[in-house]
Amino acid sequence: MLLKNGRLVDPSQGIDDIRDILIVDGKIAAIATRIDISESNNEALKVIDAQGLIIAPGFIDIHTHLREPGYEYKETIRTGTEAAVAGGFSAVACMANTQPVNDNAGITAFVKRQALTANLARVYPIAAITVGLKGAQLTDFSDLMRAGAVAFSDDGAPLTSSVMMRYALEYASSLGATIISHCEDLSLVGNGVANEGFTATDLGLVGMPTIAEDLMVAREIMLSEYLQARVHIAHVSSARAVRLIREAKERGVPVSAEATPHHFTLTEAALVGYDTNCKVNPPLRSSVDVMEVRRGLSDGTIDCIASDHAPHSANEKDVEFDYAAFGMVGLETVLPLALQLVGEGVLTLSQLVERMSCNPANLLGLPGGTLKVGVDADVTLFDTQRVWQVVKENLISKSKNTPFVGYQMRGKAVMTIVGGKIKFQEGTAISPF
Repeated sequence: MLLKNGRLVDPSQGIDDIRDILIVDGKIAAIATRIDISESNNEALKVIDAQGLIIAPGFIDIHTHLREPGYEYKETIRTGTEAAVAGGFSAVACMANTQPVNDNAGITAFVKRQALTANLARVYPIAAITVGLKGAQLTDFSDLMRAGAVAFSDDGAPLTSSVMMRYALEYASSLGATIISHCEDLSLVGNGVANEGFTATDLGLVGMPTIAEDLMVAREIMLSEYLQARVHIAHVSSARAVRLIREAKERGVPVSAEATPHHFTLTEAALVGYDTNCKVNPPLRSSVDVMEVRRGLSDGTIDCIASDHAPHSANEKDVEFDYAAFGMVGLETVLPLALQLVGEGVLTLSQLVERMSCNPANLLGLPGGTLKVGVDADVTLFDTQRVWQVVKENLISKSKNTPFVGYQMRGKAVMTIVGGKIKFQEGTAISPF
């Protein structure tokens, strides 16, 4: 395959220029200002004119819920990876809160098999820290890693015991693995459903204070600093949490963080009207929090942009706000929402690619994040100017729980290549090519 005339943005090589890219046997074979077709000496060469498009190392989402096994009525590995490649993601790392929980090698191996059968985006299982996500007994990290787990998280069930988190960090550190922490003090959150503040009070909703996130972020930072063990903070949403992470990084603490598009795009004001698609955890915060999350992305305090793709059926969302499930789908809307940050000068295009491709790969030690000659050809081609509307019926994800239905988006993935094979092309039905 020969990609011609595209603007290659690859921060791993310091490239932001027009380049041709030759792919042979699933790997990057050559990058040059011009590659003549005759030079390839291959009659079966597929030539793709990428003029006007951005060519980037395939995007990697390190926080996705694929729901299988157990919750296939919400999403399956097949439908989730269909949504992923349509959103420009060549790889996703999926959380462990399935049923049964991914707390043993058998479930990890099952996820890997289902992903191979789907044959779309690469899938990297994130296994549970504790058995059954109950916070009482560590899982067998070594066994899970041999089966294919790339990190550990009890996401959705925060680890409340400090000593258990210490043990987890020590165990993971000995294996070169990363703990991903869902930072939430459940005793402070109680039965909250929205950010604590005027909006929640005005709507008659029980609040979830930012301090519930901040205290746990502070704990993870202090444990990480004490043990010199890596910790990754999931879905940062509060201004104080961003500042804590920034200060920790300045001290050399091995902490990293991610932010979701809904936490840097929407504020708690979106809850007016009680749209349950805006009910997420952590909740949509104040404008002050949103601005600090954006600043954190800009200055590198926050390393990654992640979707926290959380599919739920209509039965779980079309209910009173208090009883609705937390979460929204996001794989198909991450790119245009992130490109808004580029349009507003918060990020450069190179920084966006770094936060959606290079950094996720580096943080979890995954293949990808670069298009250097010799690596697997995982490539995302996208159009920064393509305008499209989010239509519920057109979403590929099995669940449709997003507040962005009806939004006019600018920016879209037009082709996703995994291992040198086209897995998504705009206007073409998705199939396991």
